[in-house]
Order: sequence, then structure tokens, then C-alpha cells
Amino acid sequence: MSEQNLEDFLILRELDEPITEEELDAAGDQSGDALQELRDEGVGIRWVDSEVMKTDGGKVAGTFCHYQAEDEQAVREHANRAGLPATRIDRRGDPLEGE
Repeated sequence: MSEQNLEDFLILRELDEPITEEELDAAGDQSGDALQELRDEGVGIRWVDSEVMKTDGGKVAGTFCHYQAEDEQAVREHANRAGLPATRIDRRGDPLEGE
């Protein structure tokens, strides 16, 4: 599937318990492995970027991730294989204008 056919999805990943930066790095490695595995199987999916949510104590409470994928099921399958939560998955709308 070409990248032109991929849709933009925003994923909220809320963690049950906050994690350290090191644990976040390990989760990122798992995510990358799952993405490559899916692409090797012919699934259209790619990571665009992520924003990290932190607690007052500096631990990671979750992330907002932007992916491009052929469909929502591809995003869900990635989360499952990577062992990551997908609290909410929505199609991305147009960015807002303003300050």
C-alpha cells in the first residue's frame, strides 16, 4: 500500500501506572519492532510523531501518538503486538489556525 493511501490517526495511550524514561525507551523499541513486522506482512502503517505526558514527579503518564495507517485495525494490531495501550483512536482532522 502506498503512503498516499494511508489515513492519519491520533492515538491516546494512557498508562495505568506512570513509567520512567528508560521504560518509555524500551516501549519505543517494541513499537518499532511491531511496525516493521506489520510492514513486512504488507500492512500499511507508519509512525509520524508522539507527545509525552508527564506527572508532576517527571514520570511518563502516557502519550499522544500520530500514525498513518491503512485503517484503524492496523493501528489496533500494532498496539497489541507492541504491548501498548490504545485508550482512544481517532481519525485526525484539520489542524486549527491561530496563536
